[in-house]
Amino acid sequence: MISANADSNYSDKTLEAMKNFAEQYAKQTDTYFCSELSVTAVVIEGLARHKQELGAPLCPCRHYEDKEAEVKNTFWNCPCVPMRERKECHCMLFINPDSDFAGNQQQISLEYIKEIRDNISS
Repeated sequence: MISANADSNYSDKTLEAMKNFAEQYAKQTDTYFCSELSVTAVVIEGLARHKQELGAPLCPCRHYEDKEAEVKNTFWNCPCVPMRERKECHCMLFINPDSDFAGNQQQISLEYIKEIRDNISS
């Protein structure tokens, strides 16, 4: 049986993996995080939660009737098909530099993501 602390460590590990993925993907695609960095933190946290619960980083900004079926379909697994094909990120995680919503960051601290997560859940 997994203790609450072990589960928390796994969550932090998954959260860090999604943070690292987002940073690397932003650099690879020449996109930037939202100028309001809390948006980025919430999306990364949602991706990590889905990765842990469903086994894939399903887009956290959409409603699904059946999340498991959507994971198998892979269309909305991050990076989703619209992002891969047209650089269109519904979540505003990866934003083209010419957008009014684009910030100048391609990095975010794990501590900041945790702070936003903890503020939302309290």
